[in-house]
Amino acid sequence: MLTIRLQRVGRKNQPVYRIVLAEKHRAATKKTVEQLGLYNPRNKEFTVKEERVKYWLERHTELSPTVHNLFVTKKLIDAKKVHAWQPRRKPAEPQAAAVPATKAETAPATAAEPKAEEPQPSPEATAGTVAA
Repeated sequence: MLTIRLQRVGRKNQPVYRIVLAEKHRAATKKTVEQLGLYNPRNKEFTVKEERVKYWLERHTELSPTVHNLFVTKKLIDAKKVHAWQPRRKPAEPQAAAVPATKAETAPATAAEPKAEEPQPSPEATAGTVAA
């Protein structure tokens, strides 16, 4: 699949970008199909072969997000800008065991506290028995 994107040229700290037509999954510095224009962000110089861009857009060629926003700014296409950068999502951290606030919450049930599951003997039944 073909895409219109930027190819960086120029010296260190002085970027100049070519607007090129290239295969989407090929490295940006490798072979391109066609050079469509030039963009210099330092002095805002922008030249493009408009008829060739329109030709390729009619054939459903994709635009990189940066080129799309550049063409919207220069009014070559009528569309809204897209987000070119998406923040990385941090992997979900495992839930740490909740630390109880007091010892009373973690203390096991004592013999003095009756459990709801065990039946309680009636006071009349225990009064007649003698401890041996």
